[in-house]
Amino acid sequence: MTIKNLLLPALAALIFLLPITAAAQADYPAVKGAWLTNVDSDVLHSRANIAEAIDLCDSIGINTIFVVVWNKAMTLYPSNVMKEMFGEEIDPSLAGRDPLRELIEEAHKKNISVIAWFEFGLSSSYKLDGGRILKLKPEWKALNNKGELVEKNGFEWMNGINPEVQDFLLSIIREVVKNYDIDGIQGDDRLPAMPVEAGYDNYTVQLYRQEHQGALPPKDFRNPQWIDWRAGKLNEFMQRIYRSVKDIKQSVIVSMSPSIFPWSKEEYLQDWPEWLRQGMVDMVCPQLYRFEIGEYVRALDEVVKSQISKKDLVKFYPGVLLKLGSYYATEDYLKSVITENRKRGVEGEVFFFFEGLKKYPDLFRKYYRNPERAGN
Repeated sequence: MTIKNLLLPALAALIFLLPITAAAQADYPAVKGAWLTNVDSDVLHSRANIAEAIDLCDSIGINTIFVVVWNKAMTLYPSNVMKEMFGEEIDPSLAGRDPLRELIEEAHKKNISVIAWFEFGLSSSYKLDGGRILKLKPEWKALNNKGELVEKNGFEWMNGINPEVQDFLLSIIREVVKNYDIDGIQGDDRLPAMPVEAGYDNYTVQLYRQEHQGALPPKDFRNPQWIDWRAGKLNEFMQRIYRSVKDIKQSVIVSMSPSIFPWSKEEYLQDWPEWLRQGMVDMVCPQLYRFEIGEYVRALDEVVKSQISKKDLVKFYPGVLLKLGSYYATEDYLKSVITENRKRGVEGEVFFFFEGLKKYPDLFRKYYRNPERAGN
């Protein structure tokens, strides 16, 4: 698996990690991946559907599946953490089954890796005024400078700087890593993340005051220093995620799929180039979701030329928009994306999302199963 070194202040710890990470890195192939959702897809509805999906992935050369395990504030596996804290063990539509275990078993038969994708991240609900999590835990709310619950693009948010909120997310991440033969975990544009409008809850304000001689945070949520401070706190959370996973199983990949930078930091306090610089991630899949190849290439070049070092290029697998609602990327667009990636030394990509693979099986088979024929 592609595991890079975590830069630790203690030299002894660094020396301890080096042989493990180097060996794992040599064994992990370039990622040809797809996100598997529980929205606009029925794959997770039965084991038979899962097996059929795995057969398709195997036949066309998809070697990594990023499967949703946390969405709409519910787990898609039986969770003791969720049962004890919020009284609901699993998404009710999946009750009586364990889709995550089924998927891992079917995928591993075909040597396909499975990354547990915590899609909902630090959101508590979508257009539900915080949902049951914040109804039971109102102190977890992310608040804006008017003292209101933060809502952005329909999503309501928990406060990602609050250690209790962090501990909750870490508890479900650890639960998956401990209980499943998972190959990796992934956060996205909602983990670790928080809307730039947030940070005005009592906990965060008091923490800021402690570190700034009693001064209150700026009322302007776009104040650059205030953005840097909050992004720094989320960087610390990213470090906690990384260490929590590695302390359980060193070989498990820690992957993130943030928005493009600097928009990710300006809007959601995600300074993911810093995560790479500090060795907090093993894989990064920025969402380079574009509809025209020229726009994609511009976004790709920004990452390759200024946001990621040459040594970290092996960690970079861009997220590519394949399907969204009734939209499908064209075959020519997909060919160009793969070609442009390879020109820049980017040896794989991750497609959003699985259902789009069904439209172009021959294309993916040609590029992934028979790459020597892709230029013909």
